[in-house]
Amino acid sequence: MRRVTVIDRNDRLVHHEDDDVTEGLHALLKDEGIEVVLNARIQRISEKSGDRVRVVLADGGREKTIEGTHLLAASGRAPNTEGIGLDLAGVELTPDGYVKVNERLETTAPGVWAVGDVTGGPKFTHISFDDFRVIRDNINGGNHVTTGRQVPFCLFTDPEFARVGLSEKQAQNRGIAYRLFRIPMEQVLRAHTLSETRGFLKALVETAGDRILGFTAFSVDAGEIMSAVQIAMIAELPYAKLRDAVLTHPTLMEGLISLFASAPSVVARTANAGA
Repeated sequence: MRRVTVIDRNDRLVHHEDDDVTEGLHALLKDEGIEVVLNARIQRISEKSGDRVRVVLADGGREKTIEGTHLLAASGRAPNTEGIGLDLAGVELTPDGYVKVNERLETTAPGVWAVGDVTGGPKFTHISFDDFRVIRDNINGGNHVTTGRQVPFCLFTDPEFARVGLSEKQAQNRGIAYRLFRIPMEQVLRAHTLSETRGFLKALVETAGDRILGFTAFSVDAGEIMSAVQIAMIAELPYAKLRDAVLTHPTLMEGLISLFASAPSVVARTANAGA
């Protein structure tokens, strides 16, 4: 049996996300027998990944050594733009090395466009595909922009974590009051037939109207459920349209009826109140 250790320099997994998400993912890994080391700082790495590797880290002021056969370092991505002559072509870069583009994905050089991760935008395949559509339309005389587009994403754990629109942290940091709808997956009947009741669904709805501001799912097929809500958000449907819909029983989408029929709590506090 192989043992896996996840080392994170932050105090929570996926620390930018809401606390209930990070707690759910942490509990999931623990139940799978995966050790999680948080607030860790790598001191040194020795030996060779694929054979034998030793990682020494600072954990709570003490040195800790983890040994294994393989090491995967997830340290982010850097644009491969240095020294390839972009400056000679008049293509400017941002301070962190990405190609500078406007909302139409035009670079600073006339007739030159940039698409995908090199622009510094959200690093998802579906965003790169939409970048292509933006450029295609603009080359053909349109005025397609990236401003305000939705950025859905899914972390394909088991169960999955998916989100579109605002998280609670983002809403609070921006001073946006919202109504919070939240149910555990145990309330979704299809989850019981699948024996997949871990997790929850939650949605943020504006307080002065019925527009859905954000949706989060930590559940089986979370990405599919999220897409249904995203379509409602694109169409600017009020949340009550999902609450009152007649959906096939039993399906996971039927859980959206239970979610939006639940009693919401109003959250008006902000993380930077008084700032």
